[in-house]
Parts: sequence; C-alpha cells; structure tokens
Amino acid sequence: RAGRLSLDDEVTVSEKAWRTEGSRMFIEVNTRVRVEDLMQGMIVQSGNDASVALAERVAGTEETFAVMMNQAALGIGMTSSNFRNATGLPASDHYSTARDMALLARALIAQFPDYYGRWYSQREFTYNDITQRNRNALLWRDSTVDGVKTGMTEAAGYCLVASANRDNMRLISVVMGTPNANIRASASQSLLGYGFQFYETHKLFAAGEPLTSVRVWKGARERVDLGLDEDVFVIIPRGQRDSLNAEMDLNAQVIAPVTSDDELGTVRVSLNDEIVLEKPLHPLQAVASGDFLDRIMDEILLWFE
Repeated sequence: RAGRLSLDDEVTVSEKAWRTEGSRMFIEVNTRVRVEDLMQGMIVQSGNDASVALAERVAGTEETFAVMMNQAALGIGMTSSNFRNATGLPASDHYSTARDMALLARALIAQFPDYYGRWYSQREFTYNDITQRNRNALLWRDSTVDGVKTGMTEAAGYCLVASANRDNMRLISVVMGTPNANIRASASQSLLGYGFQFYETHKLFAAGEPLTSVRVWKGARERVDLGLDEDVFVIIPRGQRDSLNAEMDLNAQVIAPVTSDDELGTVRVSLNDEIVLEKPLHPLQAVASGDFLDRIMDEILLWFE
C-alpha cells in the first residue's frame, strides 16, 4: 500500500525459499517470479516457499520480516501473538490465538478489500504447469464464503480462518487444532451458520452525523458539533436492538483552537448493561481562536464555571 512493491515486480528465488518445508508453490531457485504470482501462490496454494520469497523481497531476510510482522500485529491489537517466521511453521516462541487471527482477518478485509476480493476466494491457481486447489473447502460448499486462509502443522492441527458475507453482515470464524480437513471445514461452517442465525448487524451512526455539540471557549464560534469519523455498526443477538443504550461523556471544557483530530468526548453503547462499543467523538468543524475581546470575555466567564 505504501507503493514500495508492485504486483509486476519480479523476485529472485533464494535457495532458502526454494528449500522451505511444507506446502509449496514449487518455485525454482534463482528464477524470477512476479509478485502477483507469489501472492497467489501464498494465498491460494498455501506456498511456504512463496511466503519466504516475498518476506525476503520486502525485508531482506525472513527474520527481519518477522519483526515487521510483530510490529504490524500490535498495531491492530494482536496482543497474544509472536511471529518468528513468515510461514507459520513451528518455531520456538512462535504462537498466536484464535482472537488474534480474527483481528488479523478483520484488518485484512477492511484495509485491503481489493486484494481480498481478488485472491482469497480464488479456488485454484496454476504456476509452472502445476495446478493446485485452494484448501479452504468452504469455497465450494457456501457461496457466501470468500476467504480467508487454511493452515496445518502437526503441532497446530488443521486450522481455518473463514469469513462469509450475507445480507450486509460479515462474520469471521476461527477454528484451530482439529484432527483433519473435513472437521476443520464442518466446524467453521457450523460457527458461521450459528452466527448468521442468531445475530444481526445494525448501523448505529453515520460518519459525519452530528450526535451532540459542546460549548467552545475563546473561539470564533460558541459551539461545535461532535460526531464520528467512520460509519459505526454493531452485531448483537437478534431482536435486541431496542435494548441498546447510548451514552456520551464530553470534555468538561473545550478551548479553541479546535481541529477535527481532537477527541472531545466518548460515545458508549451498551446492551443489558454490557458495553458493546466505545468510540471517540471528534469535532465536525474546525474552530479557530476568537478575536482578542472574545478571548478576554470568555476568560472572565470561565472563572464562574
């Protein structure tokens, strides 16, 4: 996304990438392979060799790429993971959790929708005259499933992060440690089916919608509207929308200048006294400092607040 790598760039395959164990794309040492082919080899074919080749192209070494992975993971809230390689093959102090994998899938779908839509539902890919099928069996069982990724090692068992989109509601399921591919797929399908049957999505607030306003002291205007910088949705048990309750905590004093990046309060949404969503409130308009007389008058008034 930063533009440092193009899908048409070519990567020279190292001997380390070529020798990587596990499932492979079957790239050959010292050949040059397009980034887009490596992406499909990694995502569709579960090619560990493709993963290492891409890691080396981005970071120089797979070890350095793992450091980058850990930094990115913390940035999306993955607090229970530590990566030591780019493949998921067993390694000392290499681990993750179902929750962290769900967070990763959510970030992938939200931040890279074009790439997600292009590759993660792809059923097969051919490279070097070798066609391999996507190991995510749900892509054949359920037309609403569009990803995400399988995994399998003896230590972790058969794993699957899956996602489906039905009636404008997207769900993500994570299954780990199952004994075979059939159980992995069936368990994932059951989780998604349960979620769609018993839960529903509601749009609570629209981006830029005024939710409240606050007094602005020493500013060119006396009040400013507060709202959210993104559309906000919540998934709750079916039939519970009327039980939702929204409360707002606003900053006690807001003094100009005010910018759209400022956080001037918080909106909390609860269901049966349990908080299900919490978001910062931002000004919907910038407020510049007022003129000298306005600032003096407000300074005097603040003494009585």
